[in-house]
Amino acid sequence: MNKKNSKPLIKNIIFSILIVVGFFLIQNYIPKKEIKETNAQYVKIAGQKIKVDLALNKQTQEQGLSGRNSLKENEGMLFVFEKPSHNLFWMKDMNFPIDMIWISEDLHVVYIKKDAKPESFPESFGPDENTKYVLEVISGFGDKNNLKEGDGIELL
Repeated sequence: MNKKNSKPLIKNIIFSILIVVGFFLIQNYIPKKEIKETNAQYVKIAGQKIKVDLALNKQTQEQGLSGRNSLKENEGMLFVFEKPSHNLFWMKDMNFPIDMIWISEDLHVVYIKKDAKPESFPESFGPDENTKYVLEVISGFGDKNNLKEGDGIELL
């Protein structure tokens, strides 16, 4: 190869390297859109995307799913607490059984109460440890999707 032909080749290599480096820099420095828990519309859990109603304050958390007649397979309610705490739940005024899933602040399943029935009231359920979130879904969801403690979730 002569000197005349090598200059364009070197320029092309340097240009290609700059493009690759630039791409990686842009990926790391462009702010990524983070989903805030108070804006979440879906929870991805056990490979399933669940459309959630949010219970963000004391009033909506006390109401929960009480009084509703049913939930669809891909629907649920996500309780978002201000800080991790010892959250116990019961089935007061519920009309159908549900699975309840307690989730840590780092978005991992801590405890699962499967098939909580309305007639279990006034019994309460929950783990001994603090949690930041509780997801309520249709009864059977945990078994159908092989959900287990330690599984991660995503807020979408």
